[in-house]
This record gives sequence, C-alpha cells and structure tokens, in this order.
Amino acid sequence: MSSDPSLNPSAASGGKIHLRLPATSANLGPGFDAAAVALDFALEIDAEPAAEFSIQASGRDAERCANLDDNLILGIYKELLLSHGRPVVPLAIRMDNGIPLGMGCGSSAAGRLAAIALAVHFGQLGWNSDRILEEACVLEGHPDNAAACWLGGFVAAASEGRTVHVARVEPPEEWRAVVATPSEPLATSKARAALPATYSLADAVLNIQSVALLGLAFAQGRGDLLRAAMQDRIHQPYRGPLCPLLPRLLPLAGKSGILGVALSGAGPSVLLIIESERSLDAALAAIRLQINDLQDVELRVSRLEAHGAREMAPSFLAGK
Repeated sequence: MSSDPSLNPSAASGGKIHLRLPATSANLGPGFDAAAVALDFALEIDAEPAAEFSIQASGRDAERCANLDDNLILGIYKELLLSHGRPVVPLAIRMDNGIPLGMGCGSSAAGRLAAIALAVHFGQLGWNSDRILEEACVLEGHPDNAAACWLGGFVAAASEGRTVHVARVEPPEEWRAVVATPSEPLATSKARAALPATYSLADAVLNIQSVALLGLAFAQGRGDLLRAAMQDRIHQPYRGPLCPLLPRLLPLAGKSGILGVALSGAGPSVLLIIESERSLDAALAAIRLQINDLQDVELRVSRLEAHGAREMAPSFLAGK
C-alpha cells in the first residue's frame, strides 16, 4: 500500500470529529477472508472531549450501541491510548448506526475502525491511513471487511504479518445490492466453528476459479460473470444450516435481474447483486416469492459504496 506522508501528529487538533463508516459485505461467495464490497448504509459518529464518557445513540441496535460498560468502540479506544502512553480523553459521542449488529454487514469492522480513528485523533498518535488500516486488520483477524470499510469500493485484500496488501476498484455504478436479513443474528465464532478443517482438491479448484472471475467481474463490470464468480464450496455449504435464507435465495442467481447471490460475510444475511435500478422490481418480487413463508425478513436495497471511511474522515485522516 502507498504511504500518506501528509498525515502527521501536528495535524490532529483533538477537537470535534465526524466519522462515517460504511457497511460492508465480505466473501462474496468464494473470496473467503479476502474480498469485500462497501455498501451505502453506515455508522456515523460525532465525538468531542467531555468531562466523562457518554453515548447518545440512534438507529439500529441503539440500546446496545449506547452501553458504556461493554462497548467495542470505547474498549478499543481506551486500550490503544493506554498502550501508546496517551491519556484517555473522555468523549461525548453522538452515534447514528445504520449497520445491524451481528448480521454479516461489517458492523465489527466499522466499530473497530471508528475506535482507531478516535484514538488517533484525540491521542494525536500521528498514524497515517495505512497504519490505521493495518491496526484494524490485526484487530479483525482478516483484512476484507476492514479494507472495504476504510477504502470503499470492491477490494481484494491479503495480510502478511502486520502488512496489508489491497487492490481496490470502484464497482459499476449501475449495479445495486439487496441485503436480505433475518431477525436473529449469528455470531461469527459460531459460523466459523461450522467449517471443516480440510477440503477436497475439487472444492479448492472451484473456489480458485470463482474468485479469479470475481475480481475481474467487478473490475470490468462483467455482470454476466457473477453467477459463476460468486459460487463457493469453502464456507457456504457448511453455514447454510445456520443461515436459512441462503439455500432459499441461491437458486435466484442469474434470474430476474439478479446477477449473483452469496452469504454476506459469515451470515446470516444474504447479499444479492442486481443488474440495475430498472431490474429492482422484478428482483424484489422474485426474492419475496422465494421467502414468502419466512417471518421477519428485511430486504434492504443499497448502492455499492465507492467512498470509504478514509475519504469521509477529517482532513488529518484523509490526507486532504
């Protein structure tokens, strides 16, 4: 990744900060822990120094987001400041959360990046954009969601120790996404526990073929490739029993304007890539027909977000 020398400690004033961190959908079928795309709903945060910590939360899972005692963002923020010898600055935070928690839409990556950005700002750590992303990938344990959230667009990412290698393209502007979300969340740890320790050569080869197509399909706007490019044999067959929407919706790939279908992250949400705005009505009708006997399923229509949190952060983060 390129360095960003314009980011430096003196650029951070420690005053108010506004962050917008987009949702993400990782894996996209075969790109297990390696590929993701940003979506246009987001976690938004305003924060400023205060006498004590407080969070005013609205939007999704507002009660959990406002909890001061077991809060992902505050926990990482405090830990980073202490571990780097900085005083813990109490914050008054106003949060509007558009990302459902535990649904495979990148809520943990957005929360971790928010915590790091707050620590960099209020602790005047002087980290550049690459350093922020590297820290987020270490905390996440894999680089896909964090890279898509921070950089936007479609990303293919790999980590080598603390070094993160990322290739990014802007997805076709006309494509849309539908995220189908059930009412009950699924812990990533439970979804990972369902995976086998070994795979057959045939399954590994299919995934290599699919993920090779996936990157080029996004880069070249080849929607006709997505049905094949989003096939997977590494994680989806084993997570299907935990994610009842997946077996219902997978057969829609290549039909009714639906280009491809995959589990969103570890699930339980399912991501469907739609050909264009004009195809949405037919696609939504086909989706509803497939799940008409299931209760409490939300269908969220989204654009594929070209801008990441890095571009939506204050100037000392974005290098502007």
